[in-house]
Amino acid sequence: MSKVCEITGKKAMVGNNVSFSINKTKRRFDVNLSKKRFYIPEEDRWITLKVSARAVKIINKKGISAVLKDAKANGLVK
Repeated sequence: MSKVCEITGKKAMVGNNVSFSINKTKRRFDVNLSKKRFYIPEEDRWITLKVSARAVKIINKKGISAVLKDAKANGLVK
């Protein structure tokens, strides 16, 4: 499974580790993902999504139905 948020589309970034002597080596900045179950009252069912911490805040603010509609329009959720 890839480390991509199913709502926002966030994925890992690449950057540099910089040591005290300013030597640079490549590293990854992973996304803060967690698997979470959401209840959709319109469809009377539960779905499991892999979402970032920011996506959970967006779902709390807008509601799961509105967020899923936007994600489907953007092609992130089937």
